[in-house]
Amino acid sequence: MTVERTVSPIAAQQPEQEFLPVPVPPPHEAPGGSGFPARQRAVARHGPALPLLVVDAAAALTAAPALPHPLLTAPLLLAVLWLNALAALYRPAAVPAVLDELPAVCARIMVGWCALAALVAALSPAHAPSARTLLTGVAVQTAASCAGRGVLHWRRRRMLVRNPAAALVVGPAATAQRVAAAFLRRPGCGISPVGVLADGPAGDAGLPVLSTDEEVQRAVVQNGVRAVLLVGPVGEHGPLVWELAETGCALWEVDAEVPSYDRAGIPAYEEAGHTACDPPETATGKDHAPHDGTGGTAPARTGRPPYDPSGSNLHGAWPHAPRERIAGFSCRRLDTGRRPARPAKRALDVLVSGMLLLLAGPVLLVCAAVLRAGEGPGVVFRQERIGQDGTPFTLLKFRTHRPVDEHEAATRWSVAGEQDMSRFCRFLRRTSLDELPQLWNVFRGDMSLVGPRPERPYFVAHFSRTHPGYAARHRMRTGITGLAQIQGLRGDTSIEDRARFDNAYIDDWSLWQDICILLRTAVALVRPTGS
Repeated sequence: MTVERTVSPIAAQQPEQEFLPVPVPPPHEAPGGSGFPARQRAVARHGPALPLLVVDAAAALTAAPALPHPLLTAPLLLAVLWLNALAALYRPAAVPAVLDELPAVCARIMVGWCALAALVAALSPAHAPSARTLLTGVAVQTAASCAGRGVLHWRRRRMLVRNPAAALVVGPAATAQRVAAAFLRRPGCGISPVGVLADGPAGDAGLPVLSTDEEVQRAVVQNGVRAVLLVGPVGEHGPLVWELAETGCALWEVDAEVPSYDRAGIPAYEEAGHTACDPPETATGKDHAPHDGTGGTAPARTGRPPYDPSGSNLHGAWPHAPRERIAGFSCRRLDTGRRPARPAKRALDVLVSGMLLLLAGPVLLVCAAVLRAGEGPGVVFRQERIGQDGTPFTLLKFRTHRPVDEHEAATRWSVAGEQDMSRFCRFLRRTSLDELPQLWNVFRGDMSLVGPRPERPYFVAHFSRTHPGYAARHRMRTGITGLAQIQGLRGDTSIEDRARFDNAYIDDWSLWQDICILLRTAVALVRPTGS
Protein backbone atom coordinates (compact mmCIF):
# COMPACT_ATOMS: atom_id res chain seq x y z
CA MET A 1 0.00 0.00 0.00
CA THR A 2 1.27 3.40 -0.79
CA VAL A 3 0.35 7.03 -0.42
CA GLU A 4 2.16 9.81 -2.21
CA ARG A 5 4.05 11.75 0.41
CA THR A 6 7.35 13.04 -0.86
CA VAL A 7 7.48 16.14 -3.01
CA SER A 8 8.65 15.29 -6.52
CA PRO A 9 10.60 17.67 -8.76
CA ILE A 10 7.53 18.02 -10.93
CA ALA A 11 5.69 19.51 -7.99
CA ALA A 12 7.82 22.63 -8.32
CA GLN A 13 6.45 23.21 -11.78
CA GLN A 14 2.73 23.75 -11.41
CA PRO A 15 1.03 24.80 -14.65
CA GLU A 16 -2.62 25.54 -14.69
CA GLN A 17 -4.59 22.39 -14.11
CA GLU A 18 -5.25 20.83 -17.50
CA PHE A 19 -5.89 17.11 -17.67
CA LEU A 20 -4.51 15.75 -20.90
CA PRO A 21 -5.97 12.63 -22.46
CA VAL A 22 -4.54 9.55 -20.79
CA PRO A 23 -2.53 7.56 -23.38
CA VAL A 24 -3.57 4.04 -22.48
CA PRO A 25 -3.58 1.12 -24.92
CA PRO A 26 -6.18 1.71 -27.63
CA PRO A 27 -9.55 0.00 -27.30
CA HIS A 28 -9.70 -3.27 -29.11
CA GLU A 29 -12.57 -2.69 -31.43
CA ALA A 30 -12.75 -2.89 -35.15
CA PRO A 31 -11.14 0.22 -36.52
CA GLY A 32 -13.72 2.31 -38.18
CA GLY A 33 -13.05 4.04 -41.41
CA SER A 34 -9.81 2.22 -42.15
CA GLY A 35 -9.00 0.74 -45.52
CA PHE A 36 -8.15 -2.67 -44.09
CA PRO A 37 -10.39 -5.72 -44.56
CA ALA A 38 -12.72 -6.81 -41.81
CA ARG A 39 -11.40 -8.89 -38.95
CA GLN A 40 -10.90 -12.54 -39.89
CA ARG A 41 -9.74 -14.65 -36.99
CA ALA A 42 -10.11 -17.80 -39.07
CA VAL A 43 -6.78 -17.12 -40.70
CA ALA A 44 -4.83 -17.15 -37.46
CA ARG A 45 -1.51 -18.94 -37.56
CA HIS A 46 -2.30 -21.61 -35.00
CA GLY A 47 -4.62 -24.31 -36.28
CA PRO A 48 -7.80 -25.23 -34.44
CA ALA A 49 -7.48 -27.38 -31.34
CA LEU A 50 -10.50 -29.57 -32.15
CA PRO A 51 -8.68 -32.04 -34.46
CA LEU A 52 -5.95 -32.53 -31.85
CA LEU A 53 -8.58 -33.06 -29.14
CA VAL A 54 -10.31 -35.66 -31.29
CA VAL A 55 -7.00 -37.47 -31.92
CA ASP A 56 -6.14 -37.60 -28.20
CA ALA A 57 -9.65 -38.76 -27.31
CA ALA A 58 -9.50 -41.50 -29.94
CA ALA A 59 -6.09 -42.57 -28.62
CA ALA A 60 -7.50 -42.91 -25.09
CA LEU A 61 -10.38 -45.02 -26.40
CA THR A 62 -7.89 -47.19 -28.28
CA ALA A 63 -6.10 -48.00 -25.03
CA ALA A 64 -9.35 -48.50 -23.07
CA PRO A 65 -9.36 -52.34 -23.44
CA ALA A 66 -6.25 -52.46 -21.26
CA LEU A 67 -8.19 -50.94 -18.34
CA PRO A 68 -9.60 -53.27 -15.67
CA HIS A 69 -13.08 -51.73 -16.09
CA PRO A 70 -14.66 -49.79 -19.01
CA LEU A 71 -15.94 -47.07 -16.65
CA LEU A 72 -12.35 -45.99 -16.02
CA THR A 73 -12.09 -44.75 -19.61
CA ALA A 74 -13.85 -41.46 -18.81
CA PRO A 75 -11.55 -40.34 -15.98
CA LEU A 76 -8.49 -41.38 -18.01
CA LEU A 77 -9.71 -39.38 -20.99
CA LEU A 78 -10.45 -36.27 -18.92
CA ALA A 79 -7.13 -36.47 -17.08
CA VAL A 80 -5.05 -36.73 -20.26
CA LEU A 81 -6.95 -33.97 -22.06
CA TRP A 82 -6.60 -31.68 -19.04
CA LEU A 83 -2.87 -32.33 -18.71
CA ASN A 84 -2.35 -31.75 -22.43
CA ALA A 85 -4.28 -28.48 -22.25
CA LEU A 86 -2.13 -27.28 -19.35
CA ALA A 87 0.98 -28.05 -21.42
CA ALA A 88 -0.41 -26.04 -24.37
CA LEU A 89 -0.36 -29.15 -26.57
CA TYR A 90 -3.50 -27.91 -28.30
CA ARG A 91 -1.69 -24.78 -29.48
CA PRO A 92 0.75 -26.26 -31.99
CA ALA A 93 3.96 -24.53 -32.97
CA ALA A 94 4.21 -22.42 -36.10
CA VAL A 95 5.80 -25.40 -37.89
CA PRO A 96 4.56 -28.40 -35.88
CA ALA A 97 6.50 -31.65 -35.62
CA VAL A 98 5.34 -34.76 -33.77
CA LEU A 99 8.87 -35.62 -32.58
CA ASP A 100 9.04 -32.29 -30.76
CA GLU A 101 5.81 -33.12 -28.92
CA LEU A 102 6.61 -36.78 -28.22
CA PRO A 103 8.23 -36.33 -24.75
CA ALA A 104 5.40 -34.09 -23.52
CA VAL A 105 2.65 -36.32 -24.90
CA CYS A 106 4.21 -39.50 -23.51
CA ALA A 107 4.84 -37.96 -20.08
CA ARG A 108 1.26 -36.78 -19.67
CA ILE A 109 -0.21 -40.08 -20.78
CA MET A 110 2.02 -41.82 -18.26
CA VAL A 111 0.97 -39.45 -15.48
CA GLY A 112 -2.69 -40.00 -16.32
CA TRP A 113 -2.35 -43.78 -16.20
CA CYS A 114 -0.34 -43.72 -12.97
CA ALA A 115 -2.84 -41.39 -11.28
CA LEU A 116 -5.72 -43.60 -12.37
CA ALA A 117 -3.92 -46.71 -11.14
CA ALA A 118 -3.26 -45.08 -7.76
CA LEU A 119 -6.92 -44.10 -7.44
CA VAL A 120 -8.11 -47.63 -8.27
CA ALA A 121 -5.61 -49.16 -5.85
CA ALA A 122 -6.83 -46.86 -3.06
CA LEU A 123 -10.53 -47.55 -3.66
CA SER A 124 -10.37 -51.21 -4.67
CA PRO A 125 -6.97 -52.87 -4.17
CA ALA A 126 -8.19 -56.11 -5.72
CA HIS A 127 -8.75 -54.40 -9.08
CA ALA A 128 -5.50 -52.42 -9.18
CA PRO A 129 -3.88 -52.69 -12.62
CA SER A 130 -0.54 -54.46 -12.84
CA ALA A 131 2.70 -52.90 -14.07
CA ARG A 132 2.34 -54.82 -17.33
CA THR A 133 -1.13 -53.36 -17.83
CA LEU A 134 0.18 -49.86 -17.20
CA LEU A 135 3.04 -50.22 -19.66
CA THR A 136 0.76 -51.68 -22.32
CA GLY A 137 -1.84 -48.95 -21.92
CA VAL A 138 0.75 -46.16 -21.99
CA ALA A 139 2.46 -47.62 -25.06
CA VAL A 140 -0.78 -48.13 -27.01
CA GLN A 141 -2.18 -44.68 -26.19
CA THR A 142 1.14 -42.94 -26.91
CA ALA A 143 1.51 -44.69 -30.26
CA ALA A 144 -2.07 -43.88 -31.27
CA SER A 145 -1.83 -40.25 -30.16
CA CYS A 146 1.51 -39.62 -31.88
CA ALA A 147 0.32 -41.34 -35.07
CA GLY A 148 -2.77 -39.13 -35.24
CA ARG A 149 -0.84 -35.98 -34.39
CA GLY A 150 1.78 -36.86 -36.97
CA VAL A 151 -0.84 -37.03 -39.70
CA LEU A 152 -2.37 -33.71 -38.66
CA HIS A 153 1.00 -31.97 -38.48
CA TRP A 154 2.06 -33.42 -41.85
CA ARG A 155 -1.06 -32.05 -43.48
CA ARG A 156 -0.54 -28.67 -41.81
CA ARG A 157 3.09 -28.44 -43.01
CA ARG A 158 1.97 -29.21 -46.55
CA MET A 159 -0.66 -26.48 -46.28
CA LEU A 160 1.97 -24.01 -45.06
CA VAL A 161 4.16 -24.73 -48.07
CA ARG A 162 1.30 -24.50 -50.56
CA ASN A 163 -0.41 -21.50 -48.97
CA PRO A 164 2.05 -19.49 -46.85
CA ALA A 165 0.79 -16.51 -44.89
CA ALA A 166 1.65 -13.21 -46.58
CA ALA A 167 3.46 -10.96 -44.12
CA LEU A 168 4.78 -7.45 -43.67
CA VAL A 169 8.12 -6.88 -41.94
CA VAL A 170 8.23 -3.84 -39.65
CA GLY A 171 11.45 -2.26 -38.43
CA PRO A 172 14.63 -0.62 -39.68
CA ALA A 173 14.77 -1.02 -43.46
CA ALA A 174 18.10 -2.84 -43.66
CA THR A 175 17.23 -5.28 -40.87
CA ALA A 176 13.74 -5.86 -42.24
CA GLN A 177 15.10 -6.65 -45.72
CA ARG A 178 17.60 -9.10 -44.24
CA VAL A 179 14.93 -10.90 -42.23
CA ALA A 180 12.51 -10.93 -45.18
CA ALA A 181 15.15 -12.51 -47.43
CA ALA A 182 15.85 -15.19 -44.82
CA PHE A 183 12.14 -16.07 -44.55
CA LEU A 184 11.77 -16.22 -48.33
CA ARG A 185 14.67 -18.68 -48.49
CA ARG A 186 12.75 -21.00 -46.13
CA PRO A 187 9.35 -21.62 -47.78
CA GLY A 188 8.59 -24.38 -45.28
CA CYS A 189 8.24 -21.87 -42.45
CA GLY A 190 4.79 -20.90 -43.72
CA ILE A 191 5.42 -17.13 -43.79
CA SER A 192 6.13 -15.27 -47.02
CA PRO A 193 7.04 -11.56 -46.63
CA VAL A 194 5.58 -9.33 -49.33
CA GLY A 195 6.71 -5.90 -48.16
CA VAL A 196 8.69 -3.89 -45.62
CA LEU A 197 7.19 -1.19 -43.44
CA ALA A 198 10.02 1.22 -42.60
CA ASP A 199 10.70 4.93 -42.31
CA GLY A 200 13.20 5.08 -45.17
CA PRO A 201 14.32 3.10 -48.22
CA ALA A 202 17.09 0.49 -48.07
CA GLY A 203 18.33 0.60 -51.64
CA ASP A 204 16.85 -0.89 -54.78
CA ALA A 205 17.29 -4.55 -53.82
CA GLY A 206 14.77 -6.53 -51.83
CA LEU A 207 11.07 -6.16 -51.20
CA PRO A 208 9.23 -2.88 -51.75
CA VAL A 209 9.41 -0.46 -48.83
CA LEU A 210 6.00 0.83 -47.77
CA SER A 211 6.06 4.23 -46.11
CA THR A 212 2.47 5.50 -46.28
CA ASP A 213 -0.82 4.18 -44.96
CA GLU A 214 -2.22 3.98 -48.49
CA GLU A 215 0.64 1.75 -49.65
CA VAL A 216 0.18 -0.53 -46.66
CA GLN A 217 -3.58 -0.79 -47.20
CA ARG A 218 -3.05 -1.62 -50.87
CA ALA A 219 -0.50 -4.31 -49.99
CA VAL A 220 -2.79 -5.81 -47.34
CA VAL A 221 -5.76 -6.01 -49.71
CA GLN A 222 -3.85 -7.23 -52.78
CA ASN A 223 -1.71 -9.85 -50.99
CA GLY A 224 -4.07 -10.89 -48.22
CA VAL A 225 -1.56 -10.11 -45.46
CA ARG A 226 -2.07 -12.36 -42.44
CA ALA A 227 1.07 -11.78 -40.35
CA VAL A 228 3.33 -8.96 -39.21
CA LEU A 229 6.97 -9.58 -38.31
CA LEU A 230 8.35 -7.04 -35.81
CA VAL A 231 12.14 -6.88 -36.10
CA GLY A 232 12.70 -3.60 -34.26
CA PRO A 233 10.98 -0.51 -32.85
CA VAL A 234 7.76 0.23 -34.71
CA GLY A 235 8.20 3.98 -34.17
CA GLU A 236 5.51 6.10 -35.77
CA HIS A 237 3.97 3.00 -37.37
CA GLY A 238 2.56 1.83 -34.01
CA PRO A 239 -1.08 2.83 -34.71
CA LEU A 240 -0.87 1.18 -38.14
CA VAL A 241 0.42 -2.04 -36.60
CA TRP A 242 -2.49 -1.92 -34.15
CA GLU A 243 -4.94 -1.67 -37.05
CA LEU A 244 -3.28 -4.63 -38.76
CA ALA A 245 -3.60 -6.65 -35.56
CA GLU A 246 -7.28 -5.70 -35.31
CA THR A 247 -7.93 -7.11 -38.80
CA GLY A 248 -6.69 -10.51 -37.62
CA CYS A 249 -3.00 -10.34 -38.53
CA ALA A 250 -0.76 -12.34 -36.23
CA LEU A 251 2.03 -10.29 -34.64
CA TRP A 252 5.39 -12.02 -34.34
CA GLU A 253 8.33 -10.64 -32.38
CA VAL A 254 11.46 -11.67 -34.29
CA ASP A 255 14.87 -11.48 -32.64
CA ALA A 256 16.96 -10.23 -35.54
CA GLU A 257 19.89 -9.02 -33.46
CA VAL A 258 23.43 -9.89 -34.51
CA PRO A 259 24.46 -12.95 -32.47
CA SER A 260 26.63 -12.18 -29.47
CA TYR A 261 29.44 -14.38 -30.73
CA ASP A 262 29.56 -12.30 -33.93
CA ARG A 263 29.66 -8.97 -32.09
CA ALA A 264 31.98 -9.85 -29.21
CA GLY A 265 33.43 -13.25 -29.99
CA ILE A 266 35.38 -12.48 -33.16
CA PRO A 267 37.71 -9.91 -31.53
CA ALA A 268 38.29 -12.37 -28.69
CA TYR A 269 39.13 -15.11 -31.23
CA GLU A 270 41.60 -12.86 -33.00
CA GLU A 271 43.27 -11.84 -29.76
CA ALA A 272 43.61 -15.53 -28.86
CA GLY A 273 45.22 -16.33 -32.21
CA HIS A 274 42.14 -17.83 -33.85
CA THR A 275 40.27 -16.78 -36.95
CA ALA A 276 36.60 -16.09 -37.44
CA CYS A 277 36.30 -19.30 -39.43
CA ASP A 278 37.33 -21.49 -36.50
CA PRO A 279 34.34 -23.38 -35.05
CA PRO A 280 33.43 -22.34 -31.49
CA GLU A 281 34.32 -25.72 -29.99
CA THR A 282 37.93 -25.52 -31.25
CA ALA A 283 38.46 -22.22 -29.49
CA THR A 284 36.82 -22.89 -26.14
CA GLY A 285 36.44 -26.63 -26.05
CA LYS A 286 32.88 -26.41 -24.74
CA ASP A 287 30.90 -23.64 -26.41
CA HIS A 288 28.70 -24.74 -29.29
CA ALA A 289 26.61 -22.61 -31.57
CA PRO A 290 22.89 -23.39 -31.19
CA HIS A 291 21.02 -25.03 -34.05
CA ASP A 292 17.63 -24.23 -35.49
CA GLY A 293 16.55 -27.85 -35.72
CA THR A 294 17.06 -28.04 -39.48
CA GLY A 295 20.79 -28.57 -39.57
CA GLY A 296 21.72 -24.89 -39.79
CA THR A 297 23.26 -22.68 -37.18
CA ALA A 298 20.73 -20.47 -35.44
CA PRO A 299 21.39 -17.06 -33.92
CA ALA A 300 22.22 -17.13 -30.24
CA ARG A 301 20.10 -15.22 -27.80
CA THR A 302 21.59 -11.89 -26.93
CA GLY A 303 19.54 -11.34 -23.79
CA ARG A 304 18.01 -8.16 -25.26
CA PRO A 305 14.94 -8.60 -27.43
CA PRO A 306 14.61 -6.09 -30.24
CA TYR A 307 11.01 -5.41 -29.36
CA ASP A 308 9.66 -4.48 -25.95
CA PRO A 309 5.93 -5.24 -25.64
CA SER A 310 5.58 -3.09 -22.53
CA GLY A 311 7.82 -0.28 -23.71
CA SER A 312 7.31 2.62 -26.01
CA ASN A 313 7.26 0.51 -29.16
CA LEU A 314 3.76 -0.95 -28.95
CA HIS A 315 1.91 -0.47 -25.65
CA GLY A 316 -0.49 -3.16 -24.57
CA ALA A 317 0.98 -6.19 -26.34
CA TRP A 318 2.22 -9.18 -24.39
CA PRO A 319 3.65 -12.60 -25.19
CA HIS A 320 1.02 -15.10 -26.29
CA ALA A 321 3.28 -18.19 -26.47
CA PRO A 322 6.84 -19.30 -25.70
CA ARG A 323 9.60 -18.54 -28.15
CA GLU A 324 10.02 -20.88 -31.08
CA ARG A 325 12.30 -21.11 -34.09
CA ILE A 326 10.98 -19.97 -37.46
CA ALA A 327 13.46 -19.85 -40.36
CA GLY A 328 16.21 -20.04 -37.76
CA PHE A 329 15.08 -16.89 -35.91
CA SER A 330 13.88 -16.85 -32.32
CA CYS A 331 10.25 -15.75 -32.61
CA ARG A 332 7.37 -15.25 -30.23
CA ARG A 333 3.77 -14.52 -31.01
CA LEU A 334 2.27 -11.45 -29.36
CA ASP A 335 -1.31 -10.93 -28.32
CA THR A 336 -2.83 -7.45 -28.64
CA GLY A 337 -6.36 -8.44 -27.78
CA ARG A 338 -7.94 -7.84 -24.43
CA ARG A 339 -6.89 -10.54 -22.05
CA PRO A 340 -9.67 -12.88 -20.98
CA ALA A 341 -11.39 -12.14 -17.71
CA ARG A 342 -9.90 -13.81 -14.69
CA PRO A 343 -12.84 -15.10 -12.65
CA ALA A 344 -10.48 -16.52 -10.00
CA LYS A 345 -8.89 -13.12 -9.40
CA ARG A 346 -12.25 -11.40 -9.11
CA ALA A 347 -13.53 -14.14 -6.80
CA LEU A 348 -10.47 -13.67 -4.58
CA ASP A 349 -11.08 -9.91 -4.51
CA VAL A 350 -14.73 -10.25 -3.52
CA LEU A 351 -14.08 -12.95 -0.91
CA VAL A 352 -11.10 -11.30 0.80
CA SER A 353 -12.39 -7.72 0.64
CA GLY A 354 -15.80 -8.80 1.95
CA MET A 355 -14.26 -10.67 4.86
CA LEU A 356 -11.88 -7.80 5.67
CA LEU A 357 -14.72 -5.27 5.59
CA LEU A 358 -16.59 -7.36 8.13
CA LEU A 359 -13.57 -8.00 10.33
CA ALA A 360 -12.24 -4.44 10.06
CA GLY A 361 -15.66 -2.85 10.58
CA PRO A 362 -14.95 -1.88 14.21
CA VAL A 363 -11.55 -0.47 13.23
CA LEU A 364 -13.15 1.61 10.48
CA LEU A 365 -15.73 2.99 12.90
CA VAL A 366 -13.11 3.89 15.52
CA CYS A 367 -10.90 5.63 12.94
CA ALA A 368 -13.86 7.54 11.55
CA ALA A 369 -15.02 8.61 15.03
CA VAL A 370 -11.55 9.84 16.06
CA LEU A 371 -11.10 11.74 12.80
CA ARG A 372 -14.55 13.32 13.14
CA ALA A 373 -13.80 14.45 16.66
CA GLY A 374 -10.30 15.75 15.94
CA GLU A 375 -10.45 16.96 12.33
CA GLY A 376 -14.09 17.89 11.84
CA PRO A 377 -16.53 16.75 9.12
CA GLY A 378 -15.42 15.15 5.89
CA VAL A 379 -13.88 11.99 7.30
CA VAL A 380 -13.67 10.16 3.95
CA PHE A 381 -11.52 11.69 1.22
CA ARG A 382 -12.69 11.14 -2.35
CA GLN A 383 -10.32 11.62 -5.27
CA GLU A 384 -10.47 10.78 -8.97
CA ARG A 385 -7.97 8.14 -10.07
CA ILE A 386 -7.35 6.35 -13.35
CA GLY A 387 -8.18 2.66 -13.45
CA GLN A 388 -8.17 -0.11 -16.02
CA ASP A 389 -8.16 1.02 -19.68
CA GLY A 390 -7.97 4.67 -18.59
CA THR A 391 -11.39 4.63 -16.93
CA PRO A 392 -11.63 7.15 -14.07
CA PHE A 393 -13.12 6.15 -10.74
CA THR A 394 -13.48 7.66 -7.27
CA LEU A 395 -10.94 6.35 -4.79
CA LEU A 396 -11.82 6.37 -1.09
CA LYS A 397 -9.50 6.85 1.86
CA PHE A 398 -9.55 8.44 5.28
CA ARG A 399 -8.79 12.17 5.15
CA THR A 400 -5.49 12.76 6.93
CA HIS A 401 -4.83 16.27 5.60
CA ARG A 402 -6.81 18.98 3.88
CA PRO A 403 -5.18 20.50 0.77
CA VAL A 404 -5.47 24.20 0.13
CA ASP A 405 -7.76 23.67 -2.87
CA GLU A 406 -8.78 21.14 -5.48
CA HIS A 407 -5.96 22.25 -7.77
CA GLU A 408 -3.35 21.33 -5.17
CA ALA A 409 -5.03 18.00 -4.46
CA ALA A 410 -5.05 17.08 -8.16
CA THR A 411 -1.63 18.30 -9.30
CA ARG A 412 0.78 18.17 -6.36
CA TRP A 413 2.78 14.98 -5.84
CA SER A 414 1.99 15.43 -2.14
CA VAL A 415 -0.22 17.83 -0.28
CA ALA A 416 1.62 20.70 1.33
CA GLY A 417 2.21 20.98 5.06
CA GLU A 418 2.26 17.28 5.91
CA GLN A 419 4.22 18.06 9.03
CA ASP A 420 1.16 19.93 10.32
CA MET A 421 -0.84 16.69 10.52
CA SER A 422 -2.01 15.48 13.89
CA ARG A 423 -0.35 12.53 15.57
CA PHE A 424 -3.36 10.34 14.84
CA CYS A 425 -3.28 11.21 11.10
CA ARG A 426 0.43 10.44 10.93
CA PHE A 427 -0.32 7.13 12.65
CA LEU A 428 -2.94 6.31 10.03
CA ARG A 429 -0.49 6.98 7.21
CA ARG A 430 2.38 5.15 8.84
CA THR A 431 0.27 2.01 9.32
CA SER A 432 -1.63 2.43 6.01
CA LEU A 433 -4.92 2.34 7.91
CA ASP A 434 -5.97 5.42 5.95
CA GLU A 435 -6.39 3.14 2.93
CA LEU A 436 -8.84 0.73 4.54
CA PRO A 437 -11.85 2.37 2.80
CA GLN A 438 -10.36 1.19 -0.51
CA LEU A 439 -11.61 -2.27 0.40
CA TRP A 440 -15.02 -0.93 -0.65
CA ASN A 441 -13.50 0.07 -4.02
CA VAL A 442 -12.28 -3.52 -4.37
CA PHE A 443 -15.64 -5.00 -3.38
CA ARG A 444 -17.44 -2.78 -5.89
CA GLY A 445 -15.04 -3.70 -8.69
CA ASP A 446 -13.29 -0.34 -9.13
CA MET A 447 -10.02 -1.87 -7.98
CA SER A 448 -8.40 -5.19 -7.18
CA LEU A 449 -6.52 -6.28 -4.09
CA VAL A 450 -3.35 -6.69 -6.15
CA GLY A 451 -2.43 -4.61 -9.16
CA PRO A 452 -0.68 -1.41 -10.24
CA ARG A 453 -1.40 1.49 -7.92
CA PRO A 454 -3.87 4.01 -9.41
CA GLU A 455 -2.76 7.58 -9.97
CA ARG A 456 -4.44 10.93 -10.57
CA PRO A 457 -5.18 11.94 -14.18
CA TYR A 458 -2.60 14.73 -14.17
CA PHE A 459 0.25 12.43 -13.21
CA VAL A 460 -0.91 9.57 -15.43
CA ALA A 461 -0.73 11.89 -18.43
CA HIS A 462 2.67 13.24 -17.35
CA PHE A 463 4.26 9.87 -16.56
CA SER A 464 2.85 8.28 -19.73
CA ARG A 465 4.70 10.87 -21.80
CA THR A 466 7.98 10.66 -19.93
CA HIS A 467 8.30 7.01 -18.85
CA PRO A 468 8.12 4.13 -21.38
CA GLY A 469 5.64 1.45 -20.39
CA TYR A 470 3.73 3.54 -17.86
CA ALA A 471 0.54 3.66 -19.95
CA ALA A 472 0.68 -0.11 -20.55
CA ARG A 473 0.24 -0.78 -16.82
CA HIS A 474 -3.43 0.21 -17.20
CA ARG A 475 -4.10 -3.07 -19.01
CA MET A 476 -5.18 -4.54 -15.68
CA ARG A 477 -7.42 -3.34 -12.89
CA THR A 478 -5.49 -1.22 -10.40
CA GLY A 479 -4.90 -2.50 -6.88
CA ILE A 480 -4.33 -1.61 -3.24
CA THR A 481 -0.94 -3.27 -3.26
CA GLY A 482 1.26 -4.71 -5.97
CA LEU A 483 4.57 -6.18 -7.01
CA ALA A 484 6.18 -2.73 -7.15
CA GLN A 485 5.03 -1.88 -3.62
CA ILE A 486 6.45 -5.02 -2.00
CA GLN A 487 9.74 -4.23 -3.76
CA GLY A 488 9.91 -0.99 -1.81
CA LEU A 489 8.81 1.28 -4.69
CA ARG A 490 6.71 3.65 -2.62
CA GLY A 491 6.83 7.36 -2.07
CA ASP A 492 9.64 9.23 -3.83
CA THR A 493 10.99 6.29 -5.86
CA SER A 494 11.63 5.68 -9.53
CA ILE A 495 8.48 5.84 -11.67
CA GLU A 496 10.31 3.91 -14.40
CA ASP A 497 11.02 1.07 -11.96
CA ARG A 498 7.40 1.02 -10.84
CA ALA A 499 6.18 0.76 -14.43
CA ARG A 500 8.63 -2.07 -15.14
CA PHE A 501 7.53 -4.09 -12.10
CA ASP A 502 3.84 -3.41 -12.78
CA ASN A 503 4.13 -4.62 -16.38
CA ALA A 504 6.11 -7.66 -15.24
CA TYR A 505 3.30 -8.48 -12.80
CA ILE A 506 0.68 -8.23 -15.56
CA ASP A 507 2.70 -10.33 -18.03
CA ASP A 508 3.41 -13.07 -15.46
CA TRP A 509 0.09 -12.95 -13.62
CA SER A 510 -1.08 -15.98 -11.69
CA LEU A 511 -3.43 -16.45 -8.77
CA TRP A 512 -0.56 -17.80 -6.68
CA GLN A 513 1.43 -14.64 -7.38
CA ASP A 514 -1.48 -12.57 -6.02
CA ILE A 515 -1.56 -14.67 -2.86
CA CYS A 516 2.21 -14.28 -2.39
CA ILE A 517 1.98 -10.51 -2.79
CA LEU A 518 -0.86 -10.32 -0.26
CA LEU A 519 1.14 -12.37 2.24
CA ARG A 520 4.24 -10.21 1.78
CA THR A 521 2.09 -7.09 2.17
CA ALA A 522 0.68 -8.44 5.44
CA VAL A 523 4.22 -9.05 6.70
CA ALA A 524 5.19 -5.50 5.72
CA LEU A 525 2.24 -4.11 7.70
CA VAL A 526 3.53 -5.81 10.85
CA ARG A 527 6.66 -3.66 10.67
CA PRO A 528 5.29 -0.43 9.13
CA THR A 529 7.81 2.03 7.76
CA GLY A 530 5.42 4.60 6.39
CA SER A 531 4.16 5.10 2.86
